[in-house]
Amino acid sequence: MKALVLGAVTTAWSGAVVPRLALSDRRRAVVNTAFGVSLAAVTRAPLGLKNWRSGLAWGLGAAAVPVAASAVVASVPSLVQRVRPSDDDLAEWVLFRIPIGTVLTEELTFRAVLDAASPGSSPIFFGLWHIHPARAAGDSVALTVVGTFFAGVLFSWLRRRSGSVLAPMMLHYAVNASGAVLAVRARDLVAR
Repeated sequence: MKALVLGAVTTAWSGAVVPRLALSDRRRAVVNTAFGVSLAAVTRAPLGLKNWRSGLAWGLGAAAVPVAASAVVASVPSLVQRVRPSDDDLAEWVLFRIPIGTVLTEELTFRAVLDAASPGSSPIFFGLWHIHPARAAGDSVALTVVGTFFAGVLFSWLRRRSGSVLAPMMLHYAVNASGAVLAVRARDLVAR
C-alpha cells in the first residue's frame, strides 16, 4: 500500500503539479530536487552510502557502456544525424540539470524511496514519471514509458546488486549526459 501511495504521489508530481507551475528548465530542476530530497528524508530511505565502494565500482563499470556507445555514435556523422539536435546550453545541462534535477531527483525517488517500499513497483512508476516529459518533447508516450520502465528495471537491479544508490546514479548520469553531448554534436553538424 505504501508503494502505491508513493507511486501515486510521484506520478501526480511529475504529471500534474510540476507542469502547472510552468517553470523554466533550471527552476524545474531545483523544484524536482527539493521534491526528491524531501521524499527521501521524510521516508528515511536507505541510500547504501556505506557501500560506496561497491556503488562506485558497479557504477563506473555500467557507465562505461553508454559513454563508449556515444563515442562511437559521435564519430560517425550518419549516426549523429539521427540524433535530435538541441539548442540547450551543454554546460548547464550536464553540470546542473542532469545531475541535480534529473539523476539525484529520480534516483532518490525511485531507487532509494520506492525500491525500499516495493522494488517491483519502482520501474512502473519511473515509467509513469516520464509521461509529461514525453508529451512536452513530442515523443511517443507509450515508447517512452516502456523504455523508461526497462531502464528502471536495470537501475533497480544495479541498486540491489551494488547495495548503493551511487551505482544507478552513475549509469543514469552517463546515459543522459551522453545523450546531451550527442544532441549538441548533432546541432553542430546541422549548423555546418
